[in-house]
Order: sequence, then structure tokens, then C-alpha cells
Amino acid sequence: MRVLHLSWEYPPVVYGGLGRHVHALAEAQAAAGADVVVLTQAAEGAADDERVNGVRIVRVRHDAPIVPLDAEHLIGWVFGFSSGMSRGVLRLMAGWRPDVIHGHDWMVAHSCVLAAQESKRPFVLTVHATEAGRHQGWLPNELSRTVHGIEAWGAHQASRVIACSEHMRWEVTRLFEIPADQVTVIPNGVDPSSWRVPVRLRRAARDTHPGSLIVFTGRLEWEKGVHTLIDAMALVRRAVPDARLVIAGRGSKHDDLVQQARRRRLGRTISFEGWLPERELHALVAAADVAVVPSIYEPFGMVALEAAAVGTALVVARSGGLAELVQDGATGWTFEAGDDRALASCLIAALTDPAEAARLARAGRRRALRDYGWARIAEATMAAYRTARAAPAIADDHLAAPRAMLDGNLLLRSESDAG
Repeated sequence: MRVLHLSWEYPPVVYGGLGRHVHALAEAQAAAGADVVVLTQAAEGAADDERVNGVRIVRVRHDAPIVPLDAEHLIGWVFGFSSGMSRGVLRLMAGWRPDVIHGHDWMVAHSCVLAAQESKRPFVLTVHATEAGRHQGWLPNELSRTVHGIEAWGAHQASRVIACSEHMRWEVTRLFEIPADQVTVIPNGVDPSSWRVPVRLRRAARDTHPGSLIVFTGRLEWEKGVHTLIDAMALVRRAVPDARLVIAGRGSKHDDLVQQARRRRLGRTISFEGWLPERELHALVAAADVAVVPSIYEPFGMVALEAAAVGTALVVARSGGLAELVQDGATGWTFEAGDDRALASCLIAALTDPAEAARLARAGRRRALRDYGWARIAEATMAAYRTARAAPAIADDHLAAPRAMLDGNLLLRSESDAG
């Protein structure tokens, strides 16, 4: 099968879990015999057209406007990116036609629709996260409403939608008003070979960060819940005086979080390491006594899966896909998102009972390696493609997003909340 992935991230351009997901999935599909092409944005120092590990990577330049990638300029940035991607689609299809187009999130929706109509082949959309979900169900401003409108439109154009967890299936069916049977749940995966950390690197990371080591890795954004973690550390330090928290990542909330730690007088307890190269990051997670994922909003929780694969004990919020990934008392500790006292209690338990932490870590690692291998996920994705190919192709008269999703704000609520 010929597969075309469209993604705004692909190595060496990786902002978060989406880029790692597309990279691993594409290579697993190629290893299984598929003819895989990834269309993505250009990167400094990377070839415009190359083949790596069986995957052909075509990188395209942005069209005007050339603006920064930030909230103020986001729609302009996406406009230039989408224009360049669409022209890239047309150039590619002059000599190669896919059997299926697989798009990843809203930034590539327009290019995916063009590719589907040009090739007369189905378009499958993976929704890695939603704008409304990031804001706890609300669309707080015009930018959010614009992003949400494109997400909804893209989901309705797709022959099939893929979600990374049952929670995300629930989310997209309510937000975008699409039938649940049109959404296939396929989780993210982990490659154990890339998470084999040599003992010397693990020891070096441990020597660099002595004491009872807690690690957070990820983007420094509000939905990741790092502010809850910092509040919890004030309580953890009283019970475990040698506890240390290392925060590895970058994002728009970095300065606010540093100030929060200073107000809490945690300057010697918490260190902000910024972005780390992959080898250093893996060694840090492997060396930790516990990895913590305190997300307020988390569609899946790839960092939790990766920590489990390397054999590190987990403390995670019961939010989104994390509640499906980690079973409290069986593969880790869980707490209610946003509850700093409950988070502190979990961290204290993990640090003061190393035998229990080791038991849960072993169980988490077994489950990660058994259920979340990329070969298995690639096979499930190919099955979703076959289902999509049986659906009608996109018509020239575009199906508009339901009007109700473009008016005002909306709130994601479970049936129990609504009662």
C-alpha cells in the first residue's frame, strides 16, 4: 500500500509527541512493506527529498507570509505553511500517487483535502489533541475558535478519524459531532530499542542529580500541569528532605514557572534544564526514582509510556488518556489532576517505598512492551486505512462543519457531569 503522511513536524523538526509519533509510525509501516512518503516542512540542514529507514521524506518551504511561529502570528504561519504543503502535494503527485492520505492534526487539513481530491483516494485524520480540550472545553478567544473550526471541518472531510485513546474518541465525537463508529482508537507506541540506556549514562545522570530524583519531561504549557507539580514539591520536601525535581522541557510558561518556584522558595529543590538532547533525556528518565506526568489535559501521555518502557516508576494525573495508560496500584500511582496535595502524597509514597515503586515499575514496563509496540500499532493503522478505502471519496462540494460548533463557546462534559 502507498501511504502519504502529511505532518507539520518530522525529525529533525520535533516540537512534541506528534512528531515522534509520525516518525515511528512511518518507519514501522515501511518496515512492514508499505511504500511510505512523509510530506512535511523544510528544516535547516536537512535535505528537501531523501529516504531514511525506508521512508521517503519530502520537505517543503513555507510560502508568504514568513512570520514567527507564535500565538500572535499562528494563523499567518499556518497559511504560509499550508500553501507550501499544497504545492508540494501537487508536485509529488505528478509522479507518485498514494492509496491513502494520512493527516496529523489541523495544520495540514487543507493540504490533506487537496491531496484526497487530486488523487481520488481517502483521507484519514489523526486527532492528536483538540483546541477545546486544551482549554477544558472552552474556546476563549478568536484564535481558539478559528483553530476549532478547522479541526471540525477536517474531521468531517475525513473518511475516518483516528484517536489515540477512548477519552479522545469521546472528545472528538462530542466536539465535532461525528459518529463514534467513524472514529478508530489506536494508541501511541514506544520503541524499546531507542530507550535502552547504558548503565554508565544512567549513573552519570544520577551523579549529576543526587538525592531522591523526580523528573518531569515535556512542554512547559498550562495544560501540562507543571504549576501543580511545583506546589506539590513544597509538601514533598517536608516529608523527603533530599527530594529533587528536574524539569526538562521548554514552552511559553517557563518564566512563570521559574517565578513560582522562587516564590515557594524551592530554588535548590527544583532545576529547570530546558531542552535536552535525546540521549541525555533518556538517561535522565532512566535515572529517576519517579517520573511524573501532572497534565490537566492529556490525550494520551507518550512521556508516561516512554518512562514505563525504561522501567521508571510513574505518578500521573487521572486525565484523558493517562487514566487508560496507568492503572493505580497496578502500574503506577494516579491522582486527580490539579490536586497538589494528592500529587504530593503519591510522590512521597513512591520515594519512601522503593520496593513498591520497583514492583509497579516492572509491571508498567511489561505492559508497555506488550501492548504498545510500533509494529502492532502500524498494523492497526493499516487496517483503519482499508476501512477508509471502502468509504466514499471526498466530493467537490465540501461538507461544511456543523454550524453549532462555530458559534460561541462550548463545554466538554461527561454524562455524569451533565446530571
